[in-house]
Amino acid sequence: MSKNRKYSSPLVDGPSQAPSRSMLRAVGFTDDDFKKPQVGVASTWSMVTPCNMHINDLASTVCNSIDDEKMKAVLFNTITISDGISMGTLGMRYSLVSREVIADSIETVVGCQSFDGVVAIGGCDKNMPGCIIGLARLNRPSIFVYGGSIRPGLNHTDLITVMEGVGSYTSNKISEEDLIAIEKSALPGPGSCGGMYTANTMASAIEALGMSLPGSSSQDAVSDEKILDCEKVGPAMNNLLERDIKPKDIMTRKAFENSIRVVIALGGSTNAVLHLLAMARSVNVPLEIEDFEELGKTSPLLADLRPSGHYLMSELNAIGGIQPLMKTLLDAGLLHGNCLTVTGKTLAENLENIQPYPDSQKIIYPLDKPIKKDSHLRILKGNLAEDGAVAKITGKEGLSFTGKAKVFNSEEETNKAISNSEIKAGDVVVVRYEGPVGGPGMREMLKPTSAIMGQGLGDKVAFITDGRFSGGSHGFVVGHITPEAAKGGLIGLLKDGDEITIDSERGTIDVDIDSSEIVKRKETWFNPKPAPERGVLSKYAKTVQSASKGAVTD
Repeated sequence: MSKNRKYSSPLVDGPSQAPSRSMLRAVGFTDDDFKKPQVGVASTWSMVTPCNMHINDLASTVCNSIDDEKMKAVLFNTITISDGISMGTLGMRYSLVSREVIADSIETVVGCQSFDGVVAIGGCDKNMPGCIIGLARLNRPSIFVYGGSIRPGLNHTDLITVMEGVGSYTSNKISEEDLIAIEKSALPGPGSCGGMYTANTMASAIEALGMSLPGSSSQDAVSDEKILDCEKVGPAMNNLLERDIKPKDIMTRKAFENSIRVVIALGGSTNAVLHLLAMARSVNVPLEIEDFEELGKTSPLLADLRPSGHYLMSELNAIGGIQPLMKTLLDAGLLHGNCLTVTGKTLAENLENIQPYPDSQKIIYPLDKPIKKDSHLRILKGNLAEDGAVAKITGKEGLSFTGKAKVFNSEEETNKAISNSEIKAGDVVVVRYEGPVGGPGMREMLKPTSAIMGQGLGDKVAFITDGRFSGGSHGFVVGHITPEAAKGGLIGLLKDGDEITIDSERGTIDVDIDSSEIVKRKETWFNPKPAPERGVLSKYAKTVQSASKGAVTD
């Protein structure tokens, strides 16, 4: 048995496996194919969303790069959902759940079919961590391929432009005709949302982690670069198989530290905290939310990218992608250069000949003149979040906020209040029972935060939730509050008018309620949103762990 056929050999070798070979012949295997290592190619293709509508074309290119005299590709599918389409509806409850379904499905197919290597191709937000978690659990030679970013819409627009346009419409700043015009022109074709939202954040995080080929994270979905990225997969996979390099060899503690620093430098999504915690758990790497805070003290924010900045991922790609940024961080001693990657080389070797950004570019700030000297991702603790919360604070909206609570038990209640102009300057909008258990599913609050921005209140109110935020959310926002309301957290006891103080410099989030009042409120507390009795949401609510642990179900 060949060393790189240790999984497929028992499936296809010998007279006893004639039935297995017979079925594989029906899907195109030849005599020679049974002697080759088999590489599963997991496609997240779907017409559900533009993020994934082109993935099968990329998967075909990947399969062609693998199918040669040395390897046999076997294509299979897993699911995707669309955050952007389901945002603000009950359908969004299934978003984070899909991460677990994707991971489970990849593990299930590969484990059953005994593939020797795996390639996973993802586009939308949850595809990427879901794919990585599945690859990590299997721990056989693996590569992740990012589907790529959507190109800018007319007048430099994207999905968040449409979302914030709704807020502008409800506050009578634009007409319905203006809103529809933005809607029709903002998304020109295939690819993931164009700013440094969760999809591009996780693509960048995975490249920095070493699990995708250099340059993969920034390429346009429809581009010669992305096709070339896919064509390189076959030779890279053959090298991994020959050398038996597996995810656990790549996804080390130091590699996760690299990933976190790159996410911070790019101004990435709060979802990166949730997903990197879950990805680390899948390879038994100790990683806690406090590590993001500690690394953040010496990790500058350098990228002027949306949502808090101006530029889109395709514009960063045009000046070199994230590779020159990583080279800058490496040269400054902020990255571990000795981490192994899917090229079979170390991070430092991959970056050795990378040239700096052109002098004329305005997207990536120099290290000595950062946008912010430390991280925009802040881990807050206090009586309102004893187990932690995650804030996204760039400094543009201030570093601290004190205001009166305006409490809602669902996103729907919140959206109605915003559209009725009930949110005023000085409010702390509290949205609870949207956590992993309480939702169930931990919905993203992009719709209300975008509406608040569209109404011009982004720097005048704070927004806190036991749910989470899309990478497109910006403003003074704090999510992942744990313990969540459905698990008895203090956020479930808040009342309108309670004074809440958020201090990102001190890392605190507290409500001014004395202990006797807390005891009194606990006596009358009840959960207004019991979990579903059947189905995937019921199973999820019963098995999911705290957001501060990555909301894993494993």
